[in-house]
Amino acid sequence: MSSALQFPELMRKNEADLLNSWMADQLHSISLRRDLLKDSDLKAQSQEFLRLFVEAANKDNLTDINHSEVWKPVLNFLKVLSNDRALRGFSPTETAMFIFSLKQAVFVLVRKTFENQPSVLVEEQWVAGHLLDKLGLFTTEVFQKTREEVISRQQADMLELSTPVVKLWDGILALPMIGTLDSSRTQVVMETLLQKIVETGSEIAIIDITGVPTVDTL
Repeated sequence: MSSALQFPELMRKNEADLLNSWMADQLHSISLRRDLLKDSDLKAQSQEFLRLFVEAANKDNLTDINHSEVWKPVLNFLKVLSNDRALRGFSPTETAMFIFSLKQAVFVLVRKTFENQPSVLVEEQWVAGHLLDKLGLFTTEVFQKTREEVISRQQADMLELSTPVVKLWDGILALPMIGTLDSSRTQVVMETLLQKIVETGSEIAIIDITGVPTVDTL
């Protein structure tokens, strides 16, 4: 960071006004999801993020935020926020806009301060914008990982639900199956069936695949 950069200190001195401006932009945004998040909760999140961001920006050189101890509280906050929004049903864009929407308020503040110093204005806005872009992309990465984990869990749950083992009589189990029987599902079928055989001590297992249109060679 150049020694001429002043926007971190500028944000600290104008934190309250900056929060009000940022909140106004968010509340009037077309990406606002009042069905998923209360305005009061959004304000609390915005206030906490701004506090952490200003604190870190005034301590660090703003270059490698991913490997800086100073920025860990900010990144941890965004991890929690992104995970929560992914589970609530927000889209990746709506989640990232929490950060990107702050750029407008920051740029307005910087422009008012340095409108008579074009070269300083350009440098301040470029660094501030670049930093917020990094944080916005970070939320998208965390969001995507969370969604992938949710989808994997749902797929595993679906596999388990689609392979019910039914006890017909003492010593006799039935496993009715519907849908495609591929390698991954076969593994789940075998594990579920074997576990049930052990639990019940059954000697006979009837596997009904009349509802399976496709079975791969493996």
